[in-house]
Amino acid sequence: MADLTDDPNMSSKNLAEPLRRAIGDRYLTYALSTIMHRALPDARDGLKPVHRRILYAMRELRLASGGGFRKSAKISGDVMGNYHPHGDAAIYDAMARLAQDFNVRYPLVDGQGNFGNIDGDNPAASRYTEARMTAAAEALLEGLAENAVDYRDNYDGTLTEPVVLPASFPNLLANGSSGIAVGMATNIPPHNIEELCNACLHLIKAPNARDETLLDHVPGPDFPTGGVIVEPRENILEAYRTGRGSFRLRCKWQVEQLDRGMWQIVVTEIPYQVQKSKLIEKIAEVIQTKKIPILGDIRDESADDVRMVLEPKSKNVDPDVLMNMLYRNSDLEVRFSLNMNVLIDGLTPKVCSLKEVLRAFLDHRRDVLIRRSQHRMDKIDHRLEVLEGFIVAFLNLDRVIDIIRYDDDPKAALIREDWSISHARAMDEADYKSPALSDDEGLSEVQAEAILNMRLRSLRRLEELELLKEQAALMEERAGLEDLLESEEVQWSTIAEQLRETRKKFGRDYEGGARRSQFAEAGVVEDVPLEAMIEREPITVVCSQMGWIRAMTGHIDLTRELKFKDGDGPRFMFHAETTDRLLTLGSNGRFYTISASNLPGGRGMGEPLRLMVDLPNEAGIVDLFIHQPDRKLLLASSAGDGFVVPENDVIAQTRSGKQVLNVRDQVVAKVCRPVDGDHVACVGENRKVLLFALEELPEMGRGKGVRLQKYKDGGLSDATTFTMADGLSWKDPAGRTRTETELAEWVGKRAGTGRMAPRGFPRDNTFT
Repeated sequence: MADLTDDPNMSSKNLAEPLRRAIGDRYLTYALSTIMHRALPDARDGLKPVHRRILYAMRELRLASGGGFRKSAKISGDVMGNYHPHGDAAIYDAMARLAQDFNVRYPLVDGQGNFGNIDGDNPAASRYTEARMTAAAEALLEGLAENAVDYRDNYDGTLTEPVVLPASFPNLLANGSSGIAVGMATNIPPHNIEELCNACLHLIKAPNARDETLLDHVPGPDFPTGGVIVEPRENILEAYRTGRGSFRLRCKWQVEQLDRGMWQIVVTEIPYQVQKSKLIEKIAEVIQTKKIPILGDIRDESADDVRMVLEPKSKNVDPDVLMNMLYRNSDLEVRFSLNMNVLIDGLTPKVCSLKEVLRAFLDHRRDVLIRRSQHRMDKIDHRLEVLEGFIVAFLNLDRVIDIIRYDDDPKAALIREDWSISHARAMDEADYKSPALSDDEGLSEVQAEAILNMRLRSLRRLEELELLKEQAALMEERAGLEDLLESEEVQWSTIAEQLRETRKKFGRDYEGGARRSQFAEAGVVEDVPLEAMIEREPITVVCSQMGWIRAMTGHIDLTRELKFKDGDGPRFMFHAETTDRLLTLGSNGRFYTISASNLPGGRGMGEPLRLMVDLPNEAGIVDLFIHQPDRKLLLASSAGDGFVVPENDVIAQTRSGKQVLNVRDQVVAKVCRPVDGDHVACVGENRKVLLFALEELPEMGRGKGVRLQKYKDGGLSDATTFTMADGLSWKDPAGRTRTETELAEWVGKRAGTGRMAPRGFPRDNTFT
């Protein structure tokens, strides 16, 4: 970009800069704003700005846990108007999540009304719901009135808001957090407060504690929805040590026995952040598509709790095998990622270990303790100053009354007056000697103002004694605060005592405070073949010329006449079993795999094969047969190209099939025959036959293949394999099998043109 700063016509206010720098600076500003003010939580209180502002606004509205509720619309409106100039819908969504006990381990908002459910239903509109704070939220706010944290101006400078909350417990780990920023993200699971407090207490005793020791106190996450964590201990340790990792979480289930030896599986806890309704839909789809043939049905019997009933197809099914299949095919097992990316000091994003996050919380608690203690000491000093003035007034009551009664400026007179012991009224000095009386100076402005504001009813001797008692108590408290501010050991001892109180308040005796997620070993469940889960029964597979397929019960007579749609007739018909897998080759060169147990019954006309696999409408069916492992197939296209492929290599795992024979333009797949013999026989549309050794054909997994036979006009009509010693067989026009053993004149090299077919060769140019 040209530099225009030297242009005399350019205004001094409009300076040009390179586009790259301009965009870079502005995007960096946006990125930093997203990281600091939207996506990443603060390691000290575990909150993002929107959550912090919601709690602070509720405090300003005096919505204590023991008080009344207020409309959610009022709360979100105050947050938006005073502190968070964004959409009220986003604010209400954030507040509603803080009230959902299935999303937040220790809810910070006590909601009244419909705040959503574990099925994924949305909360009611903010005008219909009400909210207040919980005890856990009050614990995060405790100390705000005592200068525990810094304040900053709100977005328009009319109010102030806390930069961070005092936080009596490590909320970042207790409730977890998730967010996506620019170029980084965070995902922290919730934990148990009692275990976190134990880990903090251990860190206070041993600041250089090893990660293995911390894992004894915090064995892993504690999810609101419970579940079973099956991640090995060494993986959890590595995740907490590096700040990155994942946890395998499974549902909690049990077997319920029914009559006649039947049983059912009841799921009582599902993995964290899995919507129950979508989970049931997914399992129902698995049943419908018969991915798990041994699963019969699923029912949702949930009320306030979770109760999903899974019914097996047979009582002989192993429950562990069934659940292992469900773990693989549904969200009954999930993997929760850990990415402990947080603002460690409120400004710098960093991926922290468990110890670093706990250390950040403890350092924050120490700062809060020092600031609250200093604030309390300042209050005590101010009160002691006032009390000394009161005591002077009581000891010199007559003189104080005279000054107030007759002096034009009593405040200035009180300050100027020399309050000596001679003005004191009769009182035994052994009772108490005020520090103010040892000074020849007058009262301070604060003391004079307090005396002038004192009520007449306070001029009783009883009140004087109360003042002396209060002064003694404050002096004792002040001495304790001085010791605390001067000694780091006393500070950590006080923090430890506060953590013990928090542990007692929110521990196992607190409602929902006991650990919910349990630990178990994943166990090794052997893979069971799909065929082993299906009852083995004889069937007869019938596929029509138009591609309608069905399975008749039992092995019926293959010559028996069956009903087909008008204009349709039989094409493939063979005996099979329900445990078999069927292979079909499309003219597009793709192989498709179908389980025989999934075929429609034989009462009707069946279903189109194209609906069971993704066979394009323009592609035809070349062959349909039972899969036999370790067998080899001869594949050939209409252009006369082909190769040998192992049958195990053509198995398709998806509906879309597996491309094996590459074809293009007008060329289509033409031949698919099992390899049985030592020679290959080819016949073209020109009725020329060529025989060559099978070893001349390559064995491939996929490709176009090599030339089998060369043609001037037309293409390949049919190909097969045979044993030269046994001769080549075909059916004559009368339907009789004819075998030719004198084949020397047709034997040649691969890719030759061949010779005209022997006398009596079928007119349709096929070997069958």
